[in-house]
Amino acid sequence: MASVTTIGDRAERVPKQDRSRATRQRLLEAAVACLAEHGWAGSTVTVVAERAGVSRGAAQHHFPTREDLFTAAVEYVAEERSTALRALFPQGAAQDRRAVVSALVDLYTGPLFRAALHLWVAASNEEQLRPQVTELEAHVGRETHRIAVDLLGADESRPGVRETVQGLLDMARGLGLANLLTDDAARRDRVVTQWAVLLNETLT
Repeated sequence: MASVTTIGDRAERVPKQDRSRATRQRLLEAAVACLAEHGWAGSTVTVVAERAGVSRGAAQHHFPTREDLFTAAVEYVAEERSTALRALFPQGAAQDRRAVVSALVDLYTGPLFRAALHLWVAASNEEQLRPQVTELEAHVGRETHRIAVDLLGADESRPGVRETVQGLLDMARGLGLANLLTDDAARRDRVVTQWAVLLNETLT
């Protein structure tokens, strides 16, 4: 009887764990959406919980503080976007560097970047939030740089290559900022093309 009970308990725990993971994911996705749409001031735990379809208590079970929720949310989606970026180039370094530049720029023109920007602004004024966001941005920045180096086939042992890749990411961030106010897709397309030319000259 004892072994049957143990197996039954284990079988019951698995669906509970699945539900817990699903609840956590809904909260993270809802937090990013709220932050992108309403900014930091309008994105409370209650608002996020309602959007995710869970109770406030369930939200606080997974994320004890508001800061925990939003930093985890942006990190989660950043990791998802990194995975999606790598999936576009499953063979690693791409022959078409323009496609890589365009994909990297896309990372900074969607709701994730908008949500992250709201988080940065909040962190500049919230002492409690700043250390978490600073650590998060350092992690995301390193990961994005590593992906860019891999996909571009860049040899960072050569002088100037690391700075060129970082300049590309800084440029992409700038285009993302400009896109917050107006959709300037035509100009962005020309800039992407020119950066691909520069990269081919520098990295080849």
